[in-house]
Amino acid sequence: MYAQNNTSGIHGKVFGDKHLAAEAANVILLAADSAIIKSAPCDAAGEFSFNTKPGKYLLLITKIGYDQSLTGPYQVIQGQNLQIDDLTLTLHIPVLKEVSITAQRSYIEVKPDRVTLNVQNSIIADGNSVFEILSQSPGVHADSKGSISLIGHSNALVMLNGKPIHLTGQDLVDYLSSLPGNTVKQIELITSPSAKYDAAGAGVINIISRKGTATGTNFSVSGNAGYGKFGKAGGSVAFNSQHDKLNIFGNYSYIYNKTDHVFSVDRMIDFNNVKSDYDVNYNTNYQGPRQTYTLGADFAISKRHTIGVFLSGTLTDNEYTKNNHLAISNNGVLDSTILTKSNLSRGIHNYGYDLNYTGKLDTTGKVLTADVAFGNVGRHSSEYINNYFYNSANGVYRPDLKLQNLSPSTANIWSAKVDYVNPLSKTARLEAGAKYSMVQTNNQLIFGPQEDGIYTSDPNFSSSFKYRENVNSGYINYIGKAGDFGITAGLRVEQTNTMGNGNSITMVSNVAKHYLDWFPQIELSYRIDQKQSLDLSFNRGVDRPSFQAVNPFLYYTDLYDYNKGNPMLLPQYNNRAALSYTYDKYITTLYTSVTTNFFNFVDYIQNDSSKVSQSITQNFGKYSVYGLKFNVPATFTNWWDANFNLDASYQRIQAYPKHGTLDKGTQLFSFFSTQHFKLSETLSAEVAGDYESPTFYGIGMFKSDYWVRAGIAKRVLNNNGRISLDVSDIFDTHRDQSVVNYQNLDMNIYNKSETRVFRLSFTYRFGNVSLKTAARRKTGNEDEQRRVTNSGD
Repeated sequence: MYAQNNTSGIHGKVFGDKHLAAEAANVILLAADSAIIKSAPCDAAGEFSFNTKPGKYLLLITKIGYDQSLTGPYQVIQGQNLQIDDLTLTLHIPVLKEVSITAQRSYIEVKPDRVTLNVQNSIIADGNSVFEILSQSPGVHADSKGSISLIGHSNALVMLNGKPIHLTGQDLVDYLSSLPGNTVKQIELITSPSAKYDAAGAGVINIISRKGTATGTNFSVSGNAGYGKFGKAGGSVAFNSQHDKLNIFGNYSYIYNKTDHVFSVDRMIDFNNVKSDYDVNYNTNYQGPRQTYTLGADFAISKRHTIGVFLSGTLTDNEYTKNNHLAISNNGVLDSTILTKSNLSRGIHNYGYDLNYTGKLDTTGKVLTADVAFGNVGRHSSEYINNYFYNSANGVYRPDLKLQNLSPSTANIWSAKVDYVNPLSKTARLEAGAKYSMVQTNNQLIFGPQEDGIYTSDPNFSSSFKYRENVNSGYINYIGKAGDFGITAGLRVEQTNTMGNGNSITMVSNVAKHYLDWFPQIELSYRIDQKQSLDLSFNRGVDRPSFQAVNPFLYYTDLYDYNKGNPMLLPQYNNRAALSYTYDKYITTLYTSVTTNFFNFVDYIQNDSSKVSQSITQNFGKYSVYGLKFNVPATFTNWWDANFNLDASYQRIQAYPKHGTLDKGTQLFSFFSTQHFKLSETLSAEVAGDYESPTFYGIGMFKSDYWVRAGIAKRVLNNNGRISLDVSDIFDTHRDQSVVNYQNLDMNIYNKSETRVFRLSFTYRFGNVSLKTAARRKTGNEDEQRRVTNSGD
């Protein structure tokens, strides 16, 4: 094949201790001056291969627990596929400190089934949280209410190091905002996950933490300070210590943030020949510390068996000051205003405990992994609300109304899973696994007015709700290659049992659901030649409601606005298909996504007589997306390179009959780009921007949205330190703005969080660092915890 295409290359095998194949060893192809050309992991047989131009090359091989091996030089001539002698790694010998790597991977790497963000290589990620990074990433929709999606607007499964983040809504935002970007190595945006992933969500967002692998002890410290509308600051420390059979790692971060959120809804109501206008302007400021910690250890029982423990926790404690102004007009004349002011104290803890095992069963590459995890999430929330009533002459027309709103909640999450990998040949393997999960939540709402100086409980609002969900699942997956053809085919089965028990005069007391679902997945690939390939994929997923969405509580905003849970809410199902064509580094993808029982937006139920509006999540109908995506990397000069992502789609919403006759389609065009500039060997800059055209989503027409951010960084202290300055949303334009005209709803909605922030950051790494990073050179527990709680601000 190489001869026919007149293509040059180099390939070989890597072995470890006792001449066992060094599966997953990282092989780095270096130029004669030690600059990185490309890298690839060894397969189950320890084999690797590179296609490359004629020239002289070095090979650097790394693997956890082994000394780095630098070999060569190797001379590759035109049309030759050079096979080198077998390479053998040596256990526990100090690393070669004289090797200096002078390149880094691009911030964005695109494959047909995923986009990888190399966060550790980004200037504008310094000092920013994971939520801020996600909200300004290609193809990701992340809003302040905790909706994070990859495909259309269906929720994605958010994971940390392959484990689920069992939070939703504002609690998910708080958690991701507490994770510093400088503790993250990569973020994977997987649009076509295999059957081994939980079927939950439309796609997977996997956040991969930095975890040192160098022999010895290494530390990283960082600090940042920023200012937008308010000041903010943070710091973190991370360490890794690996000696012989034991590797210990961990990090701690502290962030103090003060920010705000502006939300307005202007409702027009036409009833009994009276045109009323209920104009709400809501503003909240909140501030407080967020602490995050992790501590883990991996211990090699023997050469083939490893056990690990991992502890994690987050603590948030925020104080909110809310101001809500409601102006009521009838036939264009001001009738009255209601001012609602409140102070809310809310804190959340999220503790996780994990025990895992990895075992290589034989020399053929059979692997068994097992994982047992327990998580506990708790929230305290105490709000005291004062309502003031004024007529059109600004006189008081009724006594002040004081209310108490207490909503504590707890959740316990258990999960256990086992996975097995069996290599059938050098080019095929079989994967199988099973998982058990159980989530139990306990929510309380104590709501009522103050009477004679004492707060009372109103039975129309106060209630308790316990919810239990058990999911039992199993999967089988086949991955293989035959010549130029490749296949990944799998089937996942999930059996779900839920039970909700409420204690309230306004809710259904017991709601039980039991269902069995099948989730097929297949991906076919064909390599046309060395530069061209085709990839066809299909998979099916489910997005179960968050536990808070099925909680039938009424949450108070003001006397005419409430949020309401829906215990009858059903899962939404998503079917996705994509056809990708790759030419060199350029990828074009034709895709479709169809969601039934669609609920991923806020619906409104309005009583025209009482003027009360309730926001609720419902199984509204069917949501379809048909689109075409382009990914275009470009190198303009040796100091300027860029990546462009374009997505053009047609989206259609079709309501189920009980929700009306809505059947509307619209176009959406989005454009995302990052630009990187190498100004000197130690100075670099980045600029990124995003634009989304106007589109119709849910029941509203949204205006266009765009943002631009930029940063500059300087390497200092022998390249062990980096100081950076960046500004997010330079023009302060990132917001949601929509108009709703459907059935009896006539609304204008504006939603804006603080997005423009100037931030200065510093990071320093020290210890036994095995690979020094110099100037950049251009080269080629899953669903459960995600859904535990959901609350607004």
